Amino acid sequence: MSKRRDLPHVGWREWLALPELGVRRIKAKIDTGARTAALHAFGLEEFEREGRPWVRFAIHPRQRVDTLEILVEHPVYEFRHVRSSNGIEMLRPVIVTQINLGRYAWTTEITLAARDAMGFRMLLGRQSIRDHFLVDPGRSFLRKQRRSGDRLPKRSST
Repeated sequence: MSKRRDLPHVGWREWLALPELGVRRIKAKIDTGARTAALHAFGLEEFEREGRPWVRFAIHPRQRVDTLEILVEHPVYEFRHVRSSNGIEMLRPVIVTQINLGRYAWTTEITLAARDAMGFRMLLGRQSIRDHFLVDPGRSFLRKQRRSGDRLPKRSST
């Protein structure tokens, strides 16, 4: 675990990638008021593969753009009751996947939910960034998105 003063800073919004989901670039709000990460997913369909729960869904990775659509199938880690910002509790599928932010990569839990009415297609909550970053709420886009040939150092998630 890094000492707090040694952690890199992120702004209140950052570009990140979800390589296991085929998302090369998505703008995320870094939201310390949210416990976990949430991704806008629609057309959610639960199914089983080899006796394990999976979910099939689609992603629109760009804000206000519905023409780019990524179809995903991913194992479900668990189903969890989550209270949204408007106070409504819903049972959501949770997946575990890799996030790339700047030159950093780690795995985290992400809940899947329809976020059509929300300003960001993804939220990165406090559990997802804990021990990885400090947030500078007055700045944006502090971590440059990596180029496709860059190697990413792995950071463990706990």
